[in-house]
Amino acid sequence: MTVPPPSLAIRIAGAWFFALSALLPGARAAADGDPARGAYVFTAAGCKGCHTTAQDAKAKVLLSGGRALKTPFGTYYSPNITPDPETGIGRWSFEDFQRALRDGKTPGGSYYFPVFPYTAYTRMSDADMADLWAYLRTLPAVKRANRPHETKLVFGWRIMMLPWRILNFEPGAMKADPAKGPAWNRGAYLVEALGHCGECHSPRDALGGFVDGMHLAGTADGPGGDPVPNITPDKATGIGGWSAEDIDSLLSLGMLPDGDFVGGEMTEVYENTAKLTAADRRAMVVYLQSVPAVENKVTKSK
Repeated sequence: MTVPPPSLAIRIAGAWFFALSALLPGARAAADGDPARGAYVFTAAGCKGCHTTAQDAKAKVLLSGGRALKTPFGTYYSPNITPDPETGIGRWSFEDFQRALRDGKTPGGSYYFPVFPYTAYTRMSDADMADLWAYLRTLPAVKRANRPHETKLVFGWRIMMLPWRILNFEPGAMKADPAKGPAWNRGAYLVEALGHCGECHSPRDALGGFVDGMHLAGTADGPGGDPVPNITPDKATGIGGWSAEDIDSLLSLGMLPDGDFVGGEMTEVYENTAKLTAADRRAMVVYLQSVPAVENKVTKSK
């Protein structure tokens, strides 16, 4: 018996179903990830800097971990995120990867320490996560065991992250603000989610949570104990006196308004932002000039 072809109405309904399903959260499968776009996401998210030591970067060995991040709670070492199946993430599924970024959890369900900025990466879109995953899988595998953290007291206990998360973590992808324009929303996404600027430029309390009302206002105790400047539009202590061109020059050239150049870890940041499109850098400028101005004069801690 010959089965009749589906009616035109059924075929149209099916086409609409698949078109709409592609727009739903989580509908894009990992297999749909675009490695080329993932390379751009990788740069915007600054993955290389945290997961590669300076020595390895010179040797062109990327993402094998071991970079130290000194904090008031001890020194944490970044993990190997190459596709090595033994010491890296080669046995992870896309769901494992997405859980790490969105929920801050390991494949086994334990909690990551917030030195891994999942509090910002949770805001990434499903599409960017899929693209980033596709790109990471194209990179060379490096066999190198992760270095144990050197923490103080209980700050190496992952179970202690549960109360911290209750107080400081709200998972979920960023939603566009319909009252703002496309440039503002794109800039917010780049600054708050991919670029995770607030992770370094916001002061923290005694338990490592962000201080209320001080977002992007700078801190005396940034990575490695170094001061990190106020990047809110406060005219006295922030970048309120900077023009849009001044901010773009920092993001594209690493140059400050006085003609000097940034140093330290900010060098790695501008080397990434310099590779973004001009439109994306302009979007970051639009957003940074719009955030609440906070007066906070940053000086080096004693």
